[in-house]
Amino acid sequence: MKPRQIGLLVVAGLLIALSWWGIFTARSGLIVRSFDREGIPLLYLAPKSVRLVPGVLVAHGYSGSKQLMLTYGHVLARAGYAVMLWDWDGHGANPNRLQSDSLQRNFETAWNAIAQQPKVDQTRLAVLGHSMGSGAVMTAAIDHAGDFFATVAISPTGATVTPEQPRNLQLQAGSWEGGFIRNAERILQQAGGINADVALGRGREFVLVPNVEHITILFNSVSHDAARQWLDRTFGQQQQNQYVDRRMLWQGVHLIGWLIGLAAVMPSLQIEIAPLSISALQRWGGLALSSIVPTAGLVLLDRAIDLQTLGGVQVGGAVALWFLMAGTIWLLVLRQVPHLGLRSVLLGIGVFTALWIAVGAMAQIVWLQSVLIPARLGVWGIIAIASLPWFLATEIAQQNRNAGQRMIWGVAQSTALIGGFVLVLQFLPQLGFMFLLLPLFPVLITLLSIVSSQVRESWSVAIASAFLFAWLLAAGFPLA
Repeated sequence: MKPRQIGLLVVAGLLIALSWWGIFTARSGLIVRSFDREGIPLLYLAPKSVRLVPGVLVAHGYSGSKQLMLTYGHVLARAGYAVMLWDWDGHGANPNRLQSDSLQRNFETAWNAIAQQPKVDQTRLAVLGHSMGSGAVMTAAIDHAGDFFATVAISPTGATVTPEQPRNLQLQAGSWEGGFIRNAERILQQAGGINADVALGRGREFVLVPNVEHITILFNSVSHDAARQWLDRTFGQQQQNQYVDRRMLWQGVHLIGWLIGLAAVMPSLQIEIAPLSISALQRWGGLALSSIVPTAGLVLLDRAIDLQTLGGVQVGGAVALWFLMAGTIWLLVLRQVPHLGLRSVLLGIGVFTALWIAVGAMAQIVWLQSVLIPARLGVWGIIAIASLPWFLATEIAQQNRNAGQRMIWGVAQSTALIGGFVLVLQFLPQLGFMFLLLPLFPVLITLLSIVSSQVRESWSVAIASAFLFAWLLAAGFPLA
């Protein structure tokens, strides 16, 4: 190994170690405990203090998990609150299928669990929820008006609010999520409009969080601070802690460390490949066709099968089918597939393993339920197989491209994918939750373009990419 490679490995090791130090430092001074109650995975955070503190039930949205709401958990626990998070049925580590009464049952389980924690003052409870979770916590706070003194609804869906109930309602929406802004404005009007009277429980507030959409609002300090300040006003908290949750930045440092490590070892693992003759028409024509034609296929198949629950997962099965059709069409246009050898397979699995550690190992305690439960492993395999042709086609199409050209190609891929899925939603609105993927595509494609520029072997990159993409979908979308 050359001195430059050794130097890169040293830098990678330092960044990885620094990132883990940052993550565990963020936990210092807090109680962090995971446990199950009635089959519901729960996560409890509280300050290490001897006095009783207010409790907050924090609910995630559709395709989320308790980890996705940990930003609020850390901010509120640092401000002197005990926080209980959980996975709704069919989400995260919860293997139960989502049913009509799941939200009520799961909420009551989490409520009972936080009420039994010795540090929690049961006479001072509040709720906070995002998207689907916002509707659930607003409804619970209305149904149990005497038990919950404040409600924070982020990217709100809906509930039967009045000027009196729920008590002390704060609504939040991101400036880039127009539909939820309209929901918040409608709910605020039904709730009697803006009102500063938190003493009598009639407090009403709407916070427009700048420059965020449906997912990035969860990692925005404006949203965190607004929620904390609303609860402080309700409960008269005097905490001066101005903690800012930077754990996602440490996740980024961790990923950069692993990418530098990959760059260090790849020159020693390169596989010699025979160049393929691919024309610009095949490259760009295949990309265009693969982003348009699968929509027609899904529209036709929707008449015969239930796309929403295909493959045992909500919406994710339809996404996998779209990629299967797109990849098959593109490979037919390219008309060439490189030889697949054992070394390529092993390298692809190795690169995926490195990427999983780079993202998933830390994500499990930062933002994503990255360890797949058994019920999700089969889903992961199905989506990986279905998406492999598309990732293979895109790697063949950009063979022999330099790093700059690959990044430009990545922009084109992201644009094609977003356009293709927007087209699907025009004809199949019942698959509306596909929109959750749209912000993911540019980030994922950029990451894979960086990896591709280092590995430079079509099958290896395609295998790693398909495994990683399938893992993200299998971890995120609810079980059907």
